[in-house]
Amino acid sequence: MAFELSKILPQIAIEADWIGLREVKESTTLHFVRKEIPQANDALTTHGVMVEVLKNGQIGYAATNLLTADAIQQEAERALKQAEMMAAYGVHSFSADVRPKAVGTYCSPFQKPFDAMSAGEINALLVDITKELKVSDKIINAMAIARLVESETRFVSSNGSDLFQKFFFISTDFNVTAQNGPIVQRRSDNGSFARSHQAGLEVLERDIVLQRAKIIAEQALELLDAPDCPTETTKLLLAPDQMLLQIHESIGHPLEIDRILGDERNYAGSSFVKLSDFGKLQYGSKLMNITYDPTVSGELATYAFDDAGMPATKEYIIKEGLLLRGEGSSESQARAKIPGVANFRAQSWNRQPIDRIVNLNLEPGDHSFEEIIGSIERGVYMETNRSWSIDDYRNKFQFGCEYGKLIENGKLTKTLKNCNYRGITTPFWRGLKMVGDRNSWKIFGTPNCGKGEPNQIMRVGHASPVALFENIEVFGGA
Repeated sequence: MAFELSKILPQIAIEADWIGLREVKESTTLHFVRKEIPQANDALTTHGVMVEVLKNGQIGYAATNLLTADAIQQEAERALKQAEMMAAYGVHSFSADVRPKAVGTYCSPFQKPFDAMSAGEINALLVDITKELKVSDKIINAMAIARLVESETRFVSSNGSDLFQKFFFISTDFNVTAQNGPIVQRRSDNGSFARSHQAGLEVLERDIVLQRAKIIAEQALELLDAPDCPTETTKLLLAPDQMLLQIHESIGHPLEIDRILGDERNYAGSSFVKLSDFGKLQYGSKLMNITYDPTVSGELATYAFDDAGMPATKEYIIKEGLLLRGEGSSESQARAKIPGVANFRAQSWNRQPIDRIVNLNLEPGDHSFEEIIGSIERGVYMETNRSWSIDDYRNKFQFGCEYGKLIENGKLTKTLKNCNYRGITTPFWRGLKMVGDRNSWKIFGTPNCGKGEPNQIMRVGHASPVALFENIEVFGGA
């Protein structure tokens, strides 16, 4: 970044207890091909500065995309006025301890830089993917999308913070729709943009993506002739790409501390979890070990510091089924008086940080995929989320999957379509019976988790092995 925040900061002339400047520059390119025809080649760059001011126990925010000292001075005055006005109404009085001094750098891992392929070469590959997806006349739609994001964040503060973090995000989405008369089925590459990582163009390795496309198309055709998922209470084995959604909705959102405190109630609901549950609630079986892990290389929400400057370290959120820690920033921890994590994040330069789901992972267990299948007399195996519904306390839920298999006498047998299951969060997780080993552990993510007013879209990572649950209601139906 040519614009130098560290030179601007000492020039800001206001009487404040603490001042922070967060500059964000983000460039996004989107390539979209449908039925071998390019539909979009979009490019967007945003660049601006958020000014944060602590005064009388409150933090005020103001932002600008005019990168001058005068513009930042003006926004600092606005932020100060906001903080002073809030002092009479604040629910908590903060000190500068919630913005500790932080110095460091971070850069996403990558093997092939984004400029290793031209826009034309990326488009040509996506065209070939849609050709590979068209394995039959019954394939009525085929799409391939790649989104590349390069993001830089610089943060400096009056108490000595100086952070620089650079991210390379890449998301792909390959999917097909198959039809045979009135039967229509969709199959995707592990779900909508589930293949989202911090990485370079190595994730577009030609032979690998074309092979995945072929499998997707063949499975879509399988589904056309498959019976519906049976309706029964049985054992349910979830693939890592469905565990992405299960972890996100029934653990990630209900454990955001600002949601528990009521900050999200007006917009996206609250949580069934109470502050008094931490350290006491048996959330799941003793096989359930959930970590906040911002250190996993390539996972979507990996970073060194959050947007408040808190250092990011691996922490157990749930250990042996016991709820230990919330997903709450330094501010939420001060308010709630419970331990949290470094998850204070903002979508861009024009948003203030809020508590967000981060890399939230189910730690691997001891059983291979084959051992788990072999232990099941009857059950259902499901892959890839296609629909979800959960109440505004993140408690009762119903999820649907794209692809399933019946498990009979220790073997995967018939392919099943229209697979769904339902449950209540803690009884569901207390039914966790077996957890797959490291060989079945896979990393996925979502680039579009929404929260906050005004709304913020955030990148979230989830990694999991296969997981077996017992006494689960499964059912079919389109």
